[in-house]
Amino acid sequence: MPIVPGTSPSFLRTLCNLRWVAIVGQAVTVLVAVQLMRIPLPQAPLWGGIALLAAFNLYASWRSRYRPDDSPREAFAHMLVDVAVLAWLVSWSGGVGNPFSSMFLLLIVVAALALPLRWVLVTALACLLAYALTAAFGRPLPHVHGDSFNLHLWGMGVNFVLSAGVVLYFATRLVAALRQRERELAALRERFARDEGIVALATHAAAVAHELNTPLATMTLLAEDIGDHAASPDIREDAATMRQLIDLCRDRVRALAASADMGAHAGVDLDRVIQRWKLVRPTVELHRSGSLPPWLQVTPAVGHLLQALLNNAADASLRADSQRVDLDLRCEGDELLGEVRDYGSGFHDDMPFNPEALFRSSKPDGLGVGLALSHATVERLGGSLTMQAADPGVRMRFRLPLDIADEENE
Repeated sequence: MPIVPGTSPSFLRTLCNLRWVAIVGQAVTVLVAVQLMRIPLPQAPLWGGIALLAAFNLYASWRSRYRPDDSPREAFAHMLVDVAVLAWLVSWSGGVGNPFSSMFLLLIVVAALALPLRWVLVTALACLLAYALTAAFGRPLPHVHGDSFNLHLWGMGVNFVLSAGVVLYFATRLVAALRQRERELAALRERFARDEGIVALATHAAAVAHELNTPLATMTLLAEDIGDHAASPDIREDAATMRQLIDLCRDRVRALAASADMGAHAGVDLDRVIQRWKLVRPTVELHRSGSLPPWLQVTPAVGHLLQALLNNAADASLRADSQRVDLDLRCEGDELLGEVRDYGSGFHDDMPFNPEALFRSSKPDGLGVGLALSHATVERLGGSLTMQAADPGVRMRFRLPLDIADEENE
């Protein structure tokens, strides 16, 4: 999780956890100094400051869990309490002569790793002011019999270990957050490049659709003329099949050329989509399992997705001298589940599976758009697309929420 306020309240929770460590450390330090080292320190102000910090941390922990506020102002208020309590404790235990007085630098480092720049500057000013007040009004340590300088060195060593641990903890979390951001940005750049290619492809397809409308109309007239004048029943049957295929192409071309506001939200029957696909690919043996409710109407994008996956599976099977393609469609709860399996050779080792890559295909005559368009469609509808190796072939599974399809059809 990132530790930057403004994106998540995790920084405040982390600060609360570190504050508990500080409270325990402060209590242990006071006990060791007073009970073991017999240093005559004023215990009431010290224990009072520790108790006040513990009470504040209880409230801060509750607030970060049940009433989170991820604003930098809230985080600065937490840091200000830490600065004030540290200044109070240091003032009653030697002032700037206390080896733990350099902990003010640690608070500045923590703020620099997590807060915006202006709040870091304000935190630094608060620490400088607290340090100056501690130097001016701090109570000097009483004389300790023995080598007092060694005692100071031990305190500096403990302070260094604590500071290094806290800085290391925050630095590693910050580096992990930055790396995660870099991975997300790289994925967004790849997705943006893919979407730009899809938009360019859609624009070109719409232009070609307008150009193909006239030739398809001419072919329709020719198919009708051949069917009317043919003497052989086989020729008439072939002409009728040709007419059906031309009508199918014409419908698809008109759908491409139509405006997004004219019929784009009409419901589609997947059973009808499958029947039309079987008409286009008569040499493929489609083995279907599962069933769909008769009332199911989905957005046209789901129909395009299914046809693209079926075409890819059919091409893969035919290249491996197989004519079989398996299709499983079913509804589970509020989701549409689908699986398309081919009986081909799978994905090549030199071209691993990457559903987001546009214009990248393992087929000799492939355009490299089917899988990328399928992935973009599933992503836009809030679903998922996965691949699993089969023996032989590949299984492509998709999962789509039905409520999205219903809303687009309304």
